[in-house]
Amino acid sequence: MAEPKVELASLSLFRATPAQIEETRRRRWPHLGGTLSLEEYITRDEKMDVLEHATEGKMITWVLAPREDPTTLDFMSACRTYKRASLVVYPPSFPSGPNSVHETTSYGIAAVFTPPSKRGRGYARHMMRLLHWVIASRDNLPEFPEAWGTPPEEVADAGGGLFSVLWSDVGEEFYRSAGPGSEGDGWEKRELVSTIWEVGAEEGDDEGWKWLTQEQLKGLWYHDAGLIRKELENMPVKNGLCEVERPTALVTCLPTNGVAAFQIPRATYTSNFSMAGGLWGVQSLSNPDTYASWSVEMQPSPPMLIVTRLRASEDSFAGLITKIKQVARRSGIRKVELWNLQVGLRDVAEKMGGRTSIQSEHLPQIMWYGPGTTKNVEWVHNEKFCWC
Repeated sequence: MAEPKVELASLSLFRATPAQIEETRRRRWPHLGGTLSLEEYITRDEKMDVLEHATEGKMITWVLAPREDPTTLDFMSACRTYKRASLVVYPPSFPSGPNSVHETTSYGIAAVFTPPSKRGRGYARHMMRLLHWVIASRDNLPEFPEAWGTPPEEVADAGGGLFSVLWSDVGEEFYRSAGPGSEGDGWEKRELVSTIWEVGAEEGDDEGWKWLTQEQLKGLWYHDAGLIRKELENMPVKNGLCEVERPTALVTCLPTNGVAAFQIPRATYTSNFSMAGGLWGVQSLSNPDTYASWSVEMQPSPPMLIVTRLRASEDSFAGLITKIKQVARRSGIRKVELWNLQVGLRDVAEKMGGRTSIQSEHLPQIMWYGPGTTKNVEWVHNEKFCWC
């Protein structure tokens, strides 16, 4: 049964209590639990909470609740944020100069959910509008709208974000309309370009390649982070290479601190599936800067191997994709998907039978809190490794 609407000014955003966190899971389970029982669903989330990407305050659950009763279990809406190490580049005024790379903080946003009985009242949108005020530096935000009451309290372990990202399954306008002020100016869509290969029957030997387990991938992420920094230092900013015109900033999340590693246990929890040999990555022995990692999408069936991170040149790309298709085939998987393959590799992918299309689900959206506007910010390495 629908409930009477509560005035938005009487609500604020709060860090969830343990009891509220469990309530969020109970609410989401009937809609998002899939084949998991309620107990399995709650246990899965609890186990994800102690992984590196979430510990030490990096993951926070938020609830939109009455100001007068912030710990109530009858809260209106909820979401989660993940604090992430990231990099930003401000391109130089003179194109011949090197880019200056700076370490920064970003946030990934997930698990936005309002129970059916409370929908249609603007609660989720208002929660997202208030979320900017707890994850960004307030010096970078507009004046807080008087009609919303007073700003949410600042929270330990949160704040200082230069940008935030999310993946929308409700189209782009909902999050676009949820800005930090009275107008829109919320998260802006970036393209999700998907390339899919049929695995086929081609085989090959493993000479020249090193297969990687989950444990071995940990070292790869730190190697990768160093290469990402070097890449940004030398990345040319010109039409055709960037999604946005004349970017004033380039940003990327980093795969370290458990961000990329999270994709594997999240996808395989409670399933009987395992990759052949327990292998979740591959690296060239002749060129250690050529590598890939992957996870699996178990639903909808049949499973699909999805590449979470890939680095290759035009010369090494074909060999790398061949190895990925090989491990997929050995694991009984028929298709391989890759998100937002860099422009220079798309022609090679097409020649290898890859089918590329722009997706209308899991839309990547970004919000920028630095100087300038979100429309002029290029999201580099918008790949599966940073999905949440």
